[in-house]
Amino acid sequence: MVFNLLIKNKHIILYAAVLAALLFLLKWLELHFIIIDYAFEVYIGAIAVVFTALGIWLALKLTKPKVQTVVVEKEIYIGNTSDFTVNQSELDRLNLSRRELEVLQLMAEGLSNQEISARLFVSLNTIKTHSSKVFEKMEVKRRTQAVEMAKRLCIIP
Repeated sequence: MVFNLLIKNKHIILYAAVLAALLFLLKWLELHFIIIDYAFEVYIGAIAVVFTALGIWLALKLTKPKVQTVVVEKEIYIGNTSDFTVNQSELDRLNLSRRELEVLQLMAEGLSNQEISARLFVSLNTIKTHSSKVFEKMEVKRRTQAVEMAKRLCIIP
C-alpha cells in the first residue's frame, strides 16, 4: 500500500527532493558569500567563541575544590566524671603504664605534646615516645582515636 502510494506520487516526491537540494545549494552559496564579504569579522567571532569557551572551561577547572568535604556525625560519650571509676580490666588488657595513662589523660584535655612535656617535667621526645606506645597498644593512628577509645573503654573520664 505504501509502495503504491510512492509510485503514484513519484513526480511530487522527485519535485520536492529537487527543490530541497536547490534550497540547500542557495543557502550554502548565501553562507559562502557572507563569509567572503565578512571574512575578518567571522574569523574574529570564531576566535572569540573559542577563547570564551576555553575561559569558561578553565575557570570551572580552577574553582572546583580539590578535596571533597564530608560531614561525619558521630556519637560522643559524655559521662559523669564525679562517679567515674577506671575499668581496670581494660587497662590491664591494654598493658598501659602509669605514665602512658597520664599522657593519655593530658591528651584528652587537649594539650599538645609540648604542653604535656612542660606539665610532666620531661622532654618532648619522651612524650612522643609515650604517645607512640599508647597508639601502638591501643591500635590507633591519631590522638583523637586514642582519646575516644579510652573514653569508650572507661579508662579515662
